[in-house]
Amino acid sequence: MLKSLPFLHRAWRALPLGPRRRALAGAAALFAPRITRPPPSVREGVIVAGELTRASGLGESARLMLRALDALDVATWALDIGPLLPAHDPALPALASAPPPRDAALVLHVNAPMLPVVLARLPRALVRGRRVVGFWAWELPIVSPTWHAGARFVHEAWAPSDFTAAAVAPLLGGRVRTVPHPLAVAPPVPAALGRAAFGLPDDALVVLVAFNLASSFERKNPLAAVAAFRAAFGARADRLLLLKVGNAGHAPADFERLAAAVADAPNIRLETRTLPVADAHALTAAADIVLSLHRSEGFGLVPAEAMLLGRPVVATGWSGNMTFMDDSCAALVDYRLVPARDPRGVYAVPGATWAEPDIAHAAEWLRRLGDDPGLRARLGPAGQVAARARLGAAPLAEAVRALGLAVPA
Repeated sequence: MLKSLPFLHRAWRALPLGPRRRALAGAAALFAPRITRPPPSVREGVIVAGELTRASGLGESARLMLRALDALDVATWALDIGPLLPAHDPALPALASAPPPRDAALVLHVNAPMLPVVLARLPRALVRGRRVVGFWAWELPIVSPTWHAGARFVHEAWAPSDFTAAAVAPLLGGRVRTVPHPLAVAPPVPAALGRAAFGLPDDALVVLVAFNLASSFERKNPLAAVAAFRAAFGARADRLLLLKVGNAGHAPADFERLAAAVADAPNIRLETRTLPVADAHALTAAADIVLSLHRSEGFGLVPAEAMLLGRPVVATGWSGNMTFMDDSCAALVDYRLVPARDPRGVYAVPGATWAEPDIAHAAEWLRRLGDDPGLRARLGPAGQVAARARLGAAPLAEAVRALGLAVPA
C-alpha cells in the first residue's frame, strides 16, 4: 500500500485542476459545520476571513475589507485561511488578531466551491451560532454546478459587482448584496519610483497589461492585448507594451504560449518579478495606458486601481468592471458574446458565455490615446473621479448595518 502512495499522488496531480477541486470540496462538504438557523444576531463586529497572506484577488478583497471596516470604525478580527487551502504560498506577512467574540459576524472571502474545505478545517466553535456571510467573486453570467453545495453553508452572500451578484443570486433565493471593493477608502499609494526603476524608457508611450496566471490565461486573454498592440503600433520603438505576469510558474504552458507570441517583438517586454504592493502601484502609475482585454471579470482590480491612479484605461466593455466604468471615464472596447471555453476546466460551465473583445476596436483606442496626449489627460482624471465616487465605503457600510451593527453615517 505504501509503495502505491507516490503513484496515487502523481495520478492526483495529473488530474485537471477543476476535477481535483471538485473532488476535494465534495469530500469536505460531508464534514463542514452547517449554519445556525435562524440567522444569529450580530452585535460585536466582523471577522474577516480570507487568504490574507497570499497575493490573490480574494486575498486582496479581504485586506481591502479590513481596511475599509477600520475606516468605518467597525470592530474587526482578521483570520488568515490561506494555510487551510491547497497550494498555499504566503507572500505577505501575517496579521495579528485577538480571538473574536461570539456575537461577531463571519465574512468568508472564499468562493462557494472551496467553502466546505475551509469550514471543515476551522474550529467548529468558530462557526456554530454565528452569522456567516460569503464574499464571492465569479466571472461568468451563470455559476458552475460546483457552487451549489457551498450555498448551504452561508446565510447570505456579498459580491463585488452587480454582474457577480446576478450570477450567484439563484443559489440563495436572492440573499445577495452588491458590495464593490472599497478601493477609494484606502486608494493605492505608489512608491516613489520612476520609470528607470523598472527599466522603462522615458521617451516611449508605455502600455501596461497586468494579470495573474493563477486567474486563468483564457479569461485574462493577454494574447488579445498583444494582438491589439501589434495592430496599433507594429514594431515602433517609441511604443512599448509591458506584460506584468504574476505567478508565471503556476501555468508554465500558458506562459510559454505568451513568451512565444512576443519573442519576435522588440517593443514588447515580459515582467515576472513579484513586486511589493507599493512598487506594483508605482509601475501602474508609470504607464501611459492600462489595457485589459479580458473575456470576463468578476470585478477588475487592476483597471480599478489604474483609474484611481489617474491612468487612462482601455478595457472590454462587459462584466464586473462595468460596476465602476462607463464610456465617460474609460475607453470601452466592443465585444461579442461567445461560448466560454477554458482548457483548464475552471470555467467549463454548460451554456455559459463570455466576451470576445474586438481587436480592431481596441487597436483604434490605443492609437487614439497614443497619438493624443490631451485625450489621455482628460480620460485619466475622469476615470479617477468616477472610481473615487463609485468605489467608496457606502455599500459596505449599508451591508454591515443590515447585519445589525451600528455604523456612523
